[in-house]
Amino acid sequence: MYRIKEPLLSFSTLGCPDWTLDQILGFASSHGYKGIEIRGIQRELDLSKSPHFNNDAAIKATKQKLKDKRLKVVDLGASAAMHHSNPADRNKALEEAKRFIEIAEKIDCPYIRVFPNNLPPDQKKEETLKLISDGLSELGNYSKGKDVKVLMETHGDLVWSDDLVKVMESVDKKNVGLVWDISNMWAVTKEEPAEVYKKLQKWISHTHIKDLRKENGKEKYVLMGEGEVPIFEAIDLLAKNGYKGYYSFEWEKLWHPEIDSPEIAIGHYSSVMKEHFKKLK
Repeated sequence: MYRIKEPLLSFSTLGCPDWTLDQILGFASSHGYKGIEIRGIQRELDLSKSPHFNNDAAIKATKQKLKDKRLKVVDLGASAAMHHSNPADRNKALEEAKRFIEIAEKIDCPYIRVFPNNLPPDQKKEETLKLISDGLSELGNYSKGKDVKVLMETHGDLVWSDDLVKVMESVDKKNVGLVWDISNMWAVTKEEPAEVYKKLQKWISHTHIKDLRKENGKEKYVLMGEGEVPIFEAIDLLAKNGYKGYYSFEWEKLWHPEIDSPEIAIGHYSSVMKEHFKKLK
């Protein structure tokens, strides 16, 4: 028997692309969130260019704002993709991820997120998987001593659990882990959450939570509980098995401007999650 009174909730700033930092922190604080996942602020995705993170004085001021609201930055979402074979593209991605590691260390953020992302058809799958694992290993080595862990999101073409296992078994487990994006995987593979969790559990450090359904053959993001994803089944698996991380809402408003406003979706998420966890026994 188990009971969790209050889950650790965070949301990605992908869901509120036009909000200022003060708006983000104010909304989070007033709606019971404990963490923020930074995926750009006011449409600037490279945090090394953001006025809130681009120098030590700015970072100090940002940390104070977080402290004042009793909030924590729980993840920094980079745009770095690990699948590139072209040396210039690969170096650009790795350098971006390293900049994010440095920012994360300064702001006391435990994780940065990177992508797998594609499995190019003109390249053998095993070669791409090795490129991804090699990139993760390089970033894991770079993060040693910085108290920052590099997490790969289950995303893009790398969403089948067996492929993810192949990659993760080849990297340093101490400094590299996974962001389990349940919907990203299920929408493609339809693998049962229990099977996925059984295979990936030891690497899951963070989550991305959202719901969706198919309309006219296309995926549409919907409010929690209104879609087809077995999202609460996955959430319950995490809770039952002692997951101590954040349940981070990823409302992809930046990429899908037609979906509900952040005020509606982010507010709804915290209410639904708190109500759901009250019922867990």
